Amino acid sequence: MTAPDDNTPASTTPSDGLPTDAPPDRLSNDPRSKYHDETLLERGIGIRFNGEERHNVEEYCVSEGWIRVQAGRALDRHGQPMTMKIRGKVEPWFRT
Repeated sequence: MTAPDDNTPASTTPSDGLPTDAPPDRLSNDPRSKYHDETLLERGIGIRFNGEERHNVEEYCVSEGWIRVQAGRALDRHGQPMTMKIRGKVEPWFRT
């Protein structure tokens, strides 16, 4: 089995093209992000952060060890929710 190249989506393997059971290293809810993948989000992703299941995660990165969550009800100058990055152990899984 060969390693996937940069053009291969993180949710498929290059040899058979079937979905894997491991979520991608990085994923975002924001459609403007290059890490946004609607098909994976529809499948359902669960996040366990520092041993506690979190339901308010906007974006995560396993290799760098952080999640991004909304910071209260504050909005930035473009009307998007303000977020903050929290560092710790990130464990994503597919809910279905």
